[in-house]
Amino acid sequence: MHFHRSATDGAIRLLIGLLIAWLLTGCAGRELATRDAPGELNIDRALILAEAKRSIGTPYRYGGTSDRGLDCSGLVQRAYSHAGIRVPRTSRAQFKALPRVDEARPGDLLFFATAGGRKASHVGIYLGDGEMIHAPGRGRRVTTTTLTLDYWQERFLGAAAPAP
Repeated sequence: MHFHRSATDGAIRLLIGLLIAWLLTGCAGRELATRDAPGELNIDRALILAEAKRSIGTPYRYGGTSDRGLDCSGLVQRAYSHAGIRVPRTSRAQFKALPRVDEARPGDLLFFATAGGRKASHVGIYLGDGEMIHAPGRGRRVTTTTLTLDYWQERFLGAAAPAP
């Protein structure tokens, strides 16, 4: 009887360990991988990045899509329209509709869950060299940020490449 009890205890411990490992794996985000290949910047991506850079310093404005103010998905929509590429209006719709990639190249979109949960609530444009351009939120302006910050790594959902 004692042998049976220790075997049961061992099985329970194993199951609890596996459950904890599974739960911790579920909390981890995708890896934020990038690829900066010199000479790979086509005209579409160059136009997208030029417009995004031109927008640096524009005030954040919820729902904004103009020089008076931009939100994160408005910045994306505006930059992509300069290259003649239509994208959905919100970060959530962009994340759902646009083609995913495993490695972001300059001009690709990076999606994050910044409002809790696992739904896209923020988007930025990958600039290259481990940085993105984004509209960070109320009281701030369109700016660049490094992607090496734990904040971005922990909230990363995936990348998309609407540009060729």
